[in-house]
Amino acid sequence: MFEIGNSLREARLRRQVDFAQAELATKIRGKYLRALEEEQFDLLPAQTYVKGFLRTYAEYLGLDGQLYVDEYNSRFVSGEDSEFRRKSSVKPQRRNRRIETNVVLIALALIAVVTIVVISAWNSGKSQTVLPPAKKAAAPPAKYHPAPLLWIRAVRGDSHLAVHDGGASGRLRYEGTLMRGQTQTFPGRRLWLAIDSPENLTIKVHGKLVHVPGRRPQVIVVTSTGWRPASA
Repeated sequence: MFEIGNSLREARLRRQVDFAQAELATKIRGKYLRALEEEQFDLLPAQTYVKGFLRTYAEYLGLDGQLYVDEYNSRFVSGEDSEFRRKSSVKPQRRNRRIETNVVLIALALIAVVTIVVISAWNSGKSQTVLPPAKKAAAPPAKYHPAPLLWIRAVRGDSHLAVHDGGASGRLRYEGTLMRGQTQTFPGRRLWLAIDSPENLTIKVHGKLVHVPGRRPQVIVVTSTGWRPASA
């Protein structure tokens, strides 16, 4: 066990870096960097922000970012959350195996149906004495590609972003800084987002443009019907 805040402060002072320089390099606001050094983690909007900012800030100072995340988890994350993550990590694997089995069965059934159709058509063709004139085959219909649940693009600047399935304790889909000009898409039914600078982003839900108020961090939930602020 070690003091997270004191260790970060000492590393910053050794490098002779002030908060303004650190903010410019890490894209993390200076008030959040100061909160990390003072271990005032409740000033950040969500635990996901704490972990992401800890890793980024520690690695910027030449430290082991994962070590700081692990120390934060051991001291500030409850045992129930850890147990939930262990249980939830097993379920997707089981579901994936069931899905793979179903896909194989469906593929075998389709092969059997196609084989029967080909044999029937061949036998029918042999019994005909006069072949009808050839007809131009109709072009197959264009495949429909539905829009993903969530489409995000950084258009006016950078923004740190964390995306989970379902809720804050769900499977982590993405965490990092979306740089200006970059785009991320996420399929699914329900997503939980922590956004540092929503004013820098363009966001679409199922292809429809939505407006998330900016100028302060936002924690929201996205579903097929739109978005709403996440409950505290």
